[in-house]
Amino acid sequence: MRCKAASLKSRYTMIIPLSELPPDTLRAIVEAYINREGTDYGEHEWALEDKCEHVIGQLKDGRVLLVYDEESESVNLLTREEYAQLPGQG
Repeated sequence: MRCKAASLKSRYTMIIPLSELPPDTLRAIVEAYINREGTDYGEHEWALEDKCEHVIGQLKDGRVLLVYDEESESVNLLTREEYAQLPGQG
């Protein structure tokens, strides 16, 4: 799961705690991300439900962060490493 380098700027101003979101809202955000990014899971095709559970698992264990983008007033998913490399973060 990777975001395009051009979008990795210091505009991500807040990590959104998962505990602040209702489960259906989190699920909708993850589904939108999967559909937008066209995530690649290798040789085998995964059902949307399986992809969502995989991404939500990464969010819950902290490998992926849900971040607010002040510039576009939207949320995005970044790996912890991607977030740490942003100017003014880490």
